[in-house]
Amino acid sequence: MGVVVAACQIPVHLGSGDSAPLVAAVREAAGRGARLVVLPELAVCGYVFRDAAEARAAAQDLDGPTVSLLRELSRELGLVLVCGFAELAPDGPVHNSAVLVEDGQVRACYRKAHLWDRETQLFRAGDEPPPVVRTALGRVAVMICYDLEFPEWVRLAAEAGAEIVAVPVNWPLLPRPAGEHALEVVKARAAAGTYRVHVVVADRCGRERGVDWVGGSLVCASTGYLLAGPATAPDAVATRAVLTAQLDPAVARDKSLGPFNDARGDRRPDRYADAGALRGSGKPHSGPAGS
Repeated sequence: MGVVVAACQIPVHLGSGDSAPLVAAVREAAGRGARLVVLPELAVCGYVFRDAAEARAAAQDLDGPTVSLLRELSRELGLVLVCGFAELAPDGPVHNSAVLVEDGQVRACYRKAHLWDRETQLFRAGDEPPPVVRTALGRVAVMICYDLEFPEWVRLAAEAGAEIVAVPVNWPLLPRPAGEHALEVVKARAAAGTYRVHVVVADRCGRERGVDWVGGSLVCASTGYLLAGPATAPDAVATRAVLTAQLDPAVARDKSLGPFNDARGDRRPDRYADAGALRGSGKPHSGPAGS
């Protein structure tokens, strides 16, 4: 049975606490039939903090206004929402986090494990694997931005039963050859196709302290082929977008690659472990030349 999902690419105004772009995008997505709506990383507070003190000042706990708003929208519109925010943890640290909210309840709060660039100076990395939540729509995993670029992290979610991987991101625009999509878009598609999970990415738009964004919001099927997006064409400026597409969570349970192969069953982890030990030992490779 299919479900409509949405990736909302919205502007974020650093330091303003302005939730209006988020609310407008969620309502638009719901009006177009979406039941799962994914919003960007740090979707209200902004990203390009000057220092740890500024990040801490923007952080909220799970009872703060951002999560409370998400709970209200979820309850009112009957949605599963996944959204990034700066979390002030009960024990004091600030995390780059994302919540999954369903029926007005926080079902999961995930703390980004792989911090990018200056994030290491602003946030404490999370230690827990991506949560996989059994929702009314299917099994939804949550990770954030740079996490998606680590195949092992996606594999953990897939092996825990994830059917849809929801990924709030802030992909900064980096130099690349003309006409090429950002490498982050390629990696998202590769993750979906490799582990046979649907992937929904919500990027952002709007310049922030001199930083531009890829605007690579997308919906990718478990085949690795796009159902919607990327929201921004190569060499174009990222603008607001609400992407919707229909996917079938149950399809992601099937890991077969035709009659003879299986994306999960064909793995040979015993051989990968041996290869890792060999590399770490400093011993020469004893396999055939060129292997």
